[in-house]
Amino acid sequence: MSKFTFILGGARSGKSTYAERLAMQSGKRVLYVATAQALDDEMQSRIEAHRRGRSSDWQTREFAAGVGKQLLATPVEAELVLVDCLTLLVSNLVLKASTDPDQPDVAEATVSVQSEIRGLMQAIQSIDADWLVVSNEVGQGLVPPYPIGRLYRDLLGWANQEMAQQADEVIWMVAGIPVPITSYRDEAQE
Repeated sequence: MSKFTFILGGARSGKSTYAERLAMQSGKRVLYVATAQALDDEMQSRIEAHRRGRSSDWQTREFAAGVGKQLLATPVEAELVLVDCLTLLVSNLVLKASTDPDQPDVAEATVSVQSEIRGLMQAIQSIDADWLVVSNEVGQGLVPPYPIGRLYRDLLGWANQEMAQQADEVIWMVAGIPVPITSYRDEAQE
């Protein structure tokens, strides 16, 4: 029986490091799904650092969108899939749907993110592997001062809720410390 663990927290809370440690300690064949896009030099440097830090035994696939669809289309030769991260995946979709940050296309971005999350959940439910999905919790900070930032925050918050509702385990990361929290499934069983 496969297990879906959803790991979320603030920026630099240790989410990715923790997920990678879990994957390494599992002893399983790992598929690392990276969602970052190198849109500038700083992001390119971050991506390169992440690539160097991963185990050479792991498979890596890089998808800016269509993660679930692409994973279902090509056989997954892994026992554990680590998706890092939902935060950038949603950002990619919102930016693609909204060329004007002051007037983002709310409808297109919403449909795109909803479709992406449905596709990812279908892959999680269909592919016989354990899953680790990493995401940022962006709802605890300031309200973004611009429309596209508010749209992004709202859509990522919705996506995080959807993932948490389906997860077998939800981990909240605080200063590098994993804190298990009650998932929706746990509450439903009580």
